[in-house]
Amino acid sequence: MKMVDVGGKEKTERVAVATAHLRMLPETLELILQGKVEKGDVLAAARLAGVMAAKRTPDVIPLCHPIALSGVEVIPTPGPEGLEIRVTVRTVDRTGVEMEALTAACAAALTVYDMCKSMDRGMVLERVQLDHKAGGRSGTWDRESGR
Repeated sequence: MKMVDVGGKEKTERVAVATAHLRMLPETLELILQGKVEKGDVLAAARLAGVMAAKRTPDVIPLCHPIALSGVEVIPTPGPEGLEIRVTVRTVDRTGVEMEALTAACAAALTVYDMCKSMDRGMVLERVQLDHKAGGRSGTWDRESGR
């Protein structure tokens, strides 16, 4: 195994968007939205966890390059079955930020699970996926268009 050498690549703007869905009971979602979860502000904690995870991705994913991130946005959105966590990560660097976006989406969703597990152990973290990436040699890719 080896870390890919990106030293000869040009620094370019790169963006990645990832989502994760956390399916939960309607009552659990309602308590989150009303701010009535015993452990505190679940959505604020999820946003913070996502940002922190994006910054620490090389510490958890073997051979992942440390990247200077220029922006991380974590948006939890309620839906009919629970929460969708959408993460956008940006950099100007020699390699992409897909792993940072995916790691952040997982960490944000897991934080919600941790804070709400006493009320709803049946929550399901699902559909963790890359939805968009732009920049670098391979250009732009969107899940919706498949390219």
